[in-house]
Amino acid sequence: MKLPALTVLALTTGTATAFAPAPLLRSSTTLNAVAKKDSYDITLLPGDGIGPEIMTATKVVLAALTSRCEFKLEMTEALIGGAAIDAVNDPFPNESLEQCRSSDSVLLSCIGGYKWDTNPRELRPESGLLKMRKEMGLFANLRPAKVLDQLIDASTLKKEIVQGVDIMCVRELTGDVYFGTPKGIDIVDGQRVGYNNMIYSEMEIERIARVAGDVASKRGGKLCSIDKANVLDVSQLWRDVVTEVITKDFPDVELSHMYVDNAAMQLIRYPKQFDVMVTGNIFGDILSDEASMLVGSLGMLPSASIGESGPGVFEPCHGSAPDIAGQDIANPLALILSSAMMLRYDLDRADEADILERAVEAVLDQGLRTADIKQENDDCKLVGCIEMGEAVAKIVSTIDSAVEV
Repeated sequence: MKLPALTVLALTTGTATAFAPAPLLRSSTTLNAVAKKDSYDITLLPGDGIGPEIMTATKVVLAALTSRCEFKLEMTEALIGGAAIDAVNDPFPNESLEQCRSSDSVLLSCIGGYKWDTNPRELRPESGLLKMRKEMGLFANLRPAKVLDQLIDASTLKKEIVQGVDIMCVRELTGDVYFGTPKGIDIVDGQRVGYNNMIYSEMEIERIARVAGDVASKRGGKLCSIDKANVLDVSQLWRDVVTEVITKDFPDVELSHMYVDNAAMQLIRYPKQFDVMVTGNIFGDILSDEASMLVGSLGMLPSASIGESGPGVFEPCHGSAPDIAGQDIANPLALILSSAMMLRYDLDRADEADILERAVEAVLDQGLRTADIKQENDDCKLVGCIEMGEAVAKIVSTIDSAVEV
């Protein structure tokens, strides 16, 4: 996906479905997705834990979609995370990187697990994920947190607090303390000392601020930048640059700033005050997970990671859940919705994305629930991963694409 300097993804309110964002903005000279065609090359990264089973369920849904809409997805699996460590002793081998780069898009399930937690840092699954983001230039992560009426009781917060919540968290992905150098663990005065470098360049801040500004301009027009400028010099630069970019390029966007500790509290106290949030890598890692749980389950939330050129990577917000892997109780809906984002943003297939999103809403309206979103005495039917995927696929094959669910 190629993004001109001021042309980025936008997610609006009031779209055709609860999940559907506005179409990508397009310039007269640059497509932000590959041109619409009859066949696409897709790299699948099943990963670890529940990853392979939710990928299998999603492939069933995509097969129903491609059959109905008469186009092809040529899918090739590649290794990442713990599966790659076990197979080739590398959390993201070069073969996988090249496969991803040569694809039209990448669909990732999830990575990680207890099995690899004690490995050296370079042989942990998360190192493969960081390498993928860095090598593919995936600098912006968009994670929506929208509370659906069908699942409002799944939230652990009171209904009056979460009803109507619709937040987009824009997180910078390739800078900050996760990538800053120097870093390491050394011996100083006879004891171990660990250190990392929280660092951002002006350019890195500018480009993520433009993404966030454009997103906010297409939603409610409000942008809250999260930092810790009262104690961190890097956050002061962040605040200064974000202010400059939004003031100059997005004068109609209402910009505010909030310290990260207060933001964490406000997300629980009064989440409806937020429209779009933009923040750095480590703060965004934490806050986007917190915002996601307002919905009640990470198992419902997709995400998109994008760069200035090349394919995007689309993945659910949840982790690999190794404790339930292989039990057919995982929720595949977030990966199915991530594939809808892939269709919309990378493959120029907005109508097909609409079908998937409507099918997910329809399956919830039918009262089907996986364990993570099933509530006691809710009169809904408990289903497993396979059955949920098959139910969505059936609806995809039969739903009237012209009718909003």
